Amino acid sequence: MSKLSGIAASAGIAVARAFILEHPDYTITKTSVNDVEAEVEKLNKALEQSRAELQNIKARTLAELGEKKAEIFESHLLILDDPELITPVIDKIRSEAVNADFALNETASQFVAMFENMKSAYLQERAADMRDVTKRVLNHLLGITYISPAEISEEVIVVAQDLTPSDTAQLNRTYVKGFTTNIGGRTSHSAIMARSLEIPAVVGTKNVLSLVKAGDLLIVDGLSGDVLINPSEEEVAEYTRKQEAHNLQIAEWKKLRDEPTVSKDGKHVELAANIGTPNDVTGVLDNGGEGVGLYRTEFLYMGRDKLPSEEVQYNAYRTVLESMKGKPVVVRTLDIGGDKELPYLEMPKEMNPFLGYRAIRLCLDRQDIFRTQLRALLRASAHGELRIMFPMIATLTEFRAARELLLEEKAKLREEGKEVSDNIQLGIMVEIPSTAVLADQFAKEVDFFSIGTNDLIQYTMAADRMNEQVSYLYQPYNPAILRLVKIVIDAAHAEGKWTGMCGEMAGDSTAIPLLLGLGLDEFSMSATSILPARSQIAKLSAAEMKEMAAKALQMSTAEEVAALVHSSTK
Repeated sequence: MSKLSGIAASAGIAVARAFILEHPDYTITKTSVNDVEAEVEKLNKALEQSRAELQNIKARTLAELGEKKAEIFESHLLILDDPELITPVIDKIRSEAVNADFALNETASQFVAMFENMKSAYLQERAADMRDVTKRVLNHLLGITYISPAEISEEVIVVAQDLTPSDTAQLNRTYVKGFTTNIGGRTSHSAIMARSLEIPAVVGTKNVLSLVKAGDLLIVDGLSGDVLINPSEEEVAEYTRKQEAHNLQIAEWKKLRDEPTVSKDGKHVELAANIGTPNDVTGVLDNGGEGVGLYRTEFLYMGRDKLPSEEVQYNAYRTVLESMKGKPVVVRTLDIGGDKELPYLEMPKEMNPFLGYRAIRLCLDRQDIFRTQLRALLRASAHGELRIMFPMIATLTEFRAARELLLEEKAKLREEGKEVSDNIQLGIMVEIPSTAVLADQFAKEVDFFSIGTNDLIQYTMAADRMNEQVSYLYQPYNPAILRLVKIVIDAAHAEGKWTGMCGEMAGDSTAIPLLLGLGLDEFSMSATSILPARSQIAKLSAAEMKEMAAKALQMSTAEEVAALVHSSTK
């Protein structure tokens, strides 16, 4: 047995076999072949193997997830058997005496381009199916062993260098019991998604990928940040007991699910959840969420080959609003850039992508994308309590420009006879220090603030939150951060507005007493953090926390502040 230490990113303990997730290299070189018939036979064998795989996946999906989910694999099988694709590939091999993988990739790429240029949405979506099928056949032609996260069909712990947002969006928590990565921190997107999926995770281990082989037995302890490789039976039993104790604590917290969030001295605050997909709403309601404080809409745009249509977006937003049954839903408009890329947008390569062409900057530039999203949101507003916020706002001019586009689309929809709510609150994320400093001016025009501490901290401290070398500077309790948070809250309250927080700091047990004392109105966090936070707030006096926060603001270091909180809340 060997043991690694990393960062505890998502609470819980998982015991399962390792699944190594590495993205294959599909670089294809054109080569001349002497025996073209042998190359044709190689293609036919790869097609046969792919067909057998798809039939198995289809059967399993049908049994476990139903007919609708299985339909996609039926369409993939039809592509494999389509002579309009296969015949030109064989002809190319024979006429040009080239390798089968080159002939397949060239021919399929032409079909993909053709489908993408068609006006029919149905035919455009066939481009994605064609890509998936092509990669499956190429796996066999190139000798690549690869199973996508979506195809995992047994209980595993995923081991990777890192997980992209699109990887995590594909994870099926029925089978993925946890994951561990070489890199990342508590605020990396893989960690945030792990908490949304409610699966244990340990990130930032540095070398777990090189030490673990596929099939190794692993224990991932998302409470302590430890990963055990091939543990003994005694260790498995010990960690199983630890998980059972954690489950008992969760059961105690569950008793608070339908209770309001009230401090010991009667101050009410709102506990909301951060979500990435409509499927996450179940977790919000199961954990007693009083709303959705952050709906990350970028996951609608990821794992696709083209932008989602207005109708696709409308259906997703409507589903969330209806599922929340009148509870508020704060939707963040598209926040792409930084570490979140869309391959089909061909984003420019930047020296500092976190400081570059992203979020509202991209949306104001690409109004075609932004207006489509705004229309979908406005249409969905008729189905619940919608609040919209713009990310990465640096100036009042940006906010006004975004608001103007929203008002234009609202007027157009009304002209078209579409129903749009008159009660949509419009706010901004406070992620940039300049915005926090100027909060008194923003507060005159916005309906609310939501403080995005993940970025606010990295911009204030000039420290990339994804860079382990400077991770010590990710300091949510630093008095500089606390002062910025207070400026924003006080500015909102002076105008009769409310302030929420949707960064990871909102669910941090050391930060919660400080934020309660600073007067934060809404705490938005991963769904699994809601009940522990509710339990903690019920034991705190808001008046006492206000006095404590005032002391913290006058301190010099994050360490001093953390010590103050721990001594004041024993």
